[in-house]
Amino acid sequence: MPELARSIPRSWTSTLKLPKSSFPPRVSPVDQTKYLKRCTDDLYAWQRRERPAENPFVLHDGPPYANGELHVGHALNKILKDIICRVQLSRGKRVRYVPGWDCHGLPIELKALQGLRDMEIADGSVSAAVIRKSARQLARQTVKEQMKGFRGFAVMADWENHWKTMDKQFEMRQLGIFREMVDRGLIYRKFKPVYWSPSTGTALAEAELEYKEDHVSTAALVKFPLVNIPRHLAEDPLLKGNELSAVIWTTTPWTLPANAAIAVHESLEYTIVQSDNHGHLLIAQSRIEYLQNMLNEDLSIIIPSVMGSELAEKTTYRPLFKGPEAQPQPIIAADFVTADSGSGMVHCAPGHGMDDYEACLARGIPVFAPVDDEGRFTEKAMPLDPTRLTGKPVLGEGNTAVLEYVESCDQLLAQHRYEHKYPYDWRSKLPIIVRATEQWFADVADIRGSALRALEDVRFVPETGKQRLQNFVKNRSEWCISRQRSWGVPIPAIYHRTTGEAVLTKDSVSHIMTTIEERGIDAWWTDSGDDAAWIPPTLRNEPGAGYRRGTDTMDVWFDSGTSWAEIDVPTEGRSHPADVYLEGSDQHRGWFQSGLLTYISHQLGSDQGTTPRAPFKNLITHGFTLDEHGRKMSKSIGNTIAPQTIMEGTLLPPLKPRKGKGKKQAGNPEPVYDALGPDALRMWAASSDYTRDVVIGKQVLQTVNTSLHKFRVTFKLLLGALADFRPDSVVPYEQLQLVDRIALKHLSDMVLTSQKACDNFEFYKAVNTMNRWANLEFSAFYMEAIKDRLYTLGADSTSRRAAQTTLFYVYRHLQEVLGPITPMLVEETWEHTPEAIRTHTEHPLRRIVSAPAPEWQDVSLDISYQELTVVHSAIKNLQEQARSKKQLGSSLQSFVHLALPSNSSLFHQYLSELPDLFVVSSISLASHADPVITEIAEAEWQYEEAFELSGQPGTVHVYAPQAAKCPRCWRYAIVEPVAENTICHRCETVVCELEANA
Repeated sequence: MPELARSIPRSWTSTLKLPKSSFPPRVSPVDQTKYLKRCTDDLYAWQRRERPAENPFVLHDGPPYANGELHVGHALNKILKDIICRVQLSRGKRVRYVPGWDCHGLPIELKALQGLRDMEIADGSVSAAVIRKSARQLARQTVKEQMKGFRGFAVMADWENHWKTMDKQFEMRQLGIFREMVDRGLIYRKFKPVYWSPSTGTALAEAELEYKEDHVSTAALVKFPLVNIPRHLAEDPLLKGNELSAVIWTTTPWTLPANAAIAVHESLEYTIVQSDNHGHLLIAQSRIEYLQNMLNEDLSIIIPSVMGSELAEKTTYRPLFKGPEAQPQPIIAADFVTADSGSGMVHCAPGHGMDDYEACLARGIPVFAPVDDEGRFTEKAMPLDPTRLTGKPVLGEGNTAVLEYVESCDQLLAQHRYEHKYPYDWRSKLPIIVRATEQWFADVADIRGSALRALEDVRFVPETGKQRLQNFVKNRSEWCISRQRSWGVPIPAIYHRTTGEAVLTKDSVSHIMTTIEERGIDAWWTDSGDDAAWIPPTLRNEPGAGYRRGTDTMDVWFDSGTSWAEIDVPTEGRSHPADVYLEGSDQHRGWFQSGLLTYISHQLGSDQGTTPRAPFKNLITHGFTLDEHGRKMSKSIGNTIAPQTIMEGTLLPPLKPRKGKGKKQAGNPEPVYDALGPDALRMWAASSDYTRDVVIGKQVLQTVNTSLHKFRVTFKLLLGALADFRPDSVVPYEQLQLVDRIALKHLSDMVLTSQKACDNFEFYKAVNTMNRWANLEFSAFYMEAIKDRLYTLGADSTSRRAAQTTLFYVYRHLQEVLGPITPMLVEETWEHTPEAIRTHTEHPLRRIVSAPAPEWQDVSLDISYQELTVVHSAIKNLQEQARSKKQLGSSLQSFVHLALPSNSSLFHQYLSELPDLFVVSSISLASHADPVITEIAEAEWQYEEAFELSGQPGTVHVYAPQAAKCPRCWRYAIVEPVAENTICHRCETVVCELEANA
């Protein structure tokens, strides 16, 4: 029988165990919908049913704004959140991730107004009720479209129970938190300067500003004639009979009509100088040279030194815009005055400056701001000549008119263009002003200390986020929460019709909330202004003109900041409502801060204990998305990339040319590229160090797609190799070959490193580790070493089953580490997993992952691998030399002789496994001191190379085999003259067993 098997001509392919798998080599768009639902909606519902409620993980969604299309920044954010949730799911947690949307605010309102105008419904004035209806429809449609896009990213979430800040339940919770703050005295109304946007007609919070570095203002040096000066100066003979003027420098001349004081610093030295053109001038000593340059003249020093403390509270000056009969105004002391710029004296307009307001308030100086909502001067700006300024925009014509008037009074010393950093409205992209108005504020100063203490037990990723958030909180004393718009949650205050006095108490808010419950929140605007139902019963019978409802709405940051209240996970045993908040780094001044402040105020008003807690346990921030040139993505530049184009593969050529496709001819349409689906987008997000700004472009995506394709090929190979494997055929660890055990050590290292990286939210480190393992340790090393065992040995041989056992472990763990990142790919692998494996293992996306077996962590295997790699590298170098001279094709077409150092026992111990490991036909060993064997000398070609193991020399010889190639296994192992198509003895044994069992 053996002789017969060896001599009958045949095709030996049918006797090999070549990989067979139904797993397709490319993504099938047809199957994407099926896999998408399974690994998102179905998986989320399963874990909500099956995972224990007492072991929750809560990722609270920082709501995206319901305005506009999704961009790659949205994709980065949502995918990172999903990866975190999936990692926690794999750790056995029950995940709670309920998406939300921020639906109120100015951008949606403006878009709604534009839509009404386009439909010719609005002609310049339109009721709040109409605006709100249009804005609600717009937000609802945007949420629907964005949700579809987010779900397409394979994001696993409770989409059906998503929340919106415009939902009635959300608004009622928000009003309840507002009522708590009212009850604690944290909400108050004040006439004081706020950031005001003339372009959008509303107050703004610091978080709603962006700063333009190259804003250009017209700066001016202005003199104010002094009326009263300290006695010792008045009696100085050098000054008698001469008018003395204080010099101020300002970048906002339009605020001069509101001037109420001039500030000096008590510890600064001031000097009185003589100008031929402008008389006696008072200026900081350090600014004389600057003044000379601006006036283009040499100044004579009259009195060299006057301390600011001598001037403050003892000096007055004549105001510019109030007429000759106006009362003199004071020179005061203030710490914010410096000698680094300007004149060392600061013009104070408490209605237009935060520092000015505080300094003047302490001295009882009233606030005055003669500017209207549109940023135009009112008639109060210049009572003596109202037509000069009234109605003129302060950031344009009004500023020019002010300077013209100052010049006409001979008090303008100089003016010049000044480029500097200036705040802009982040929505309209136009400059803002500081303007005193009646606004509602939240008292941050009262809770600031508790908020800072709460951050001490929060984990920040990256760690720099802690200092950033702390600084924002430290530098904030109050929060302007009122907005002069229609689309938002109303501030539930009522006002006396005659006095304008506001009523805002716990009881009044409770009454209004009850009415909202009954009538809906839109009724606040649609009900008649005389409807008494909104007025608390205790106020309805008061004498006088009665009360009216307010029209201010709440800052949208207050809306989203209170969203922690929608978390319905039991608090017992939990230190924070949410385990993770994750947003862009700009949210340190926005949502992170508003969420922290509202939650702290809620805690301090409850019985939850004395230790303040933040609403988040981990605070993670990511950077912005940049194009491959490092530029921020912008529609105006034209460098944006739609997430859909990444998933559809329209940015990149296929990884391999498709059959039958010729070169693209001129005039032909663009080629259709491979669509890799959501996993391509997800792999990009996971591969990025999101703690910095994230670059995306064709080159980056090509790398990502190559990586994803590699994992797909790996899974196809694994599934093919495991086609006939049964989990009950697992070979015990001690019976595995050396290369198998090394492979498991590599696998273990990869898994442990990846798991640790994911637990630390460093997904890019996990992806880097997986890529390196897949390309080097698994593909280039292990798979090359076991192909012969897998394909040529008997199906049930221990050696082949040992290789399959290793691949089975590889398959399971690779599914688990990739599951959070590429769930679509992993779901697809499960679809094509052999039934024998499916029945013995749990779905990879539902498994609770465990650490690799401890026995795999045999550190001695690392040493063995290093020694093998040294020799393997030398063998490959020699083989390449032979290939370069056309002497070698396959690496099996070579024999290897190792002259080893005396301290090398590894190679002797595993000699029988070395041909597989090095993918050669034969290995022979000798001592380094032994003479070269005759067979090498007689070989058709041979190459040699020296190497070192532990500092001891050795030599590798690679030479032409003196044997024939087996047509079945391709090894050169047949030495005696035999008939054509004869196989080697090893293959003969396998084939005989096959025929015997046939």
